[in-house]
Amino acid sequence: QVQLIESGGGLVQAGGSLRLSCAASERTFSSYAMGWFRQAPGKEREFVATLRWSGGNPYYLNSVKGRFTISGDNGKNTVYLQMNSLKPEDTAVYYCAASTRRPDSLFSENYIYTRSYSYANWGQGTQVTVSS
Repeated sequence: QVQLIESGGGLVQAGGSLRLSCAASERTFSSYAMGWFRQAPGKEREFVATLRWSGGNPYYLNSVKGRFTISGDNGKNTVYLQMNSLKPEDTAVYYCAASTRRPDSLFSENYIYTRSYSYANWGQGTQVTVSS
């Protein structure tokens, strides 16, 4: 099974920036959408951002809009998450995920790709810690 390999986490002061990267272990791996999720201690995993290789606007968790940017290179099977103006509440383990699920007529794409169950491939997670 293809692996997603993340990098770029670390410790940063509030207001600082980090850039997370995620690459698929197989260049021939084909996904429809890529996403970033995060999980803080004692909390459930939550959606952060997603993009579809077919196009359309990326979609974000409301609390990260204007601060985080998801981008990717389909040819390299790589996705990035640029995180600016970081806050202590952004502290979490961040996970990259890939979805091969195609959209359907029952649900909007934003609904489908903000759900963790739409993603079959996950990275191991990278810790992001924001100090106040």
